[in-house]
Amino acid sequence: MSSESLGGILGAIVAVIVLAVAVVFGPIGQYGKPPKPAKVEPAPAAEPAAPAVPAPRGPIIREVPNQ
Repeated sequence: MSSESLGGILGAIVAVIVLAVAVVFGPIGQYGKPPKPAKVEPAPAAEPAAPAVPAPRGPIIREVPNQ
């Protein structure tokens, strides 16, 4: 038996094992898997929410002098 035929046989055995593991564990990623449900956390009802503070703005030019 030459080393090339031995390498081919061992390569085929490894390929069969890899394919069997791929079939057992299924597809990779989100293909074939159901989407995960979103977690909904209840809002605390102990204190009312504070009003949002508006973002600071730049200077406001109300009149433009004509020269």
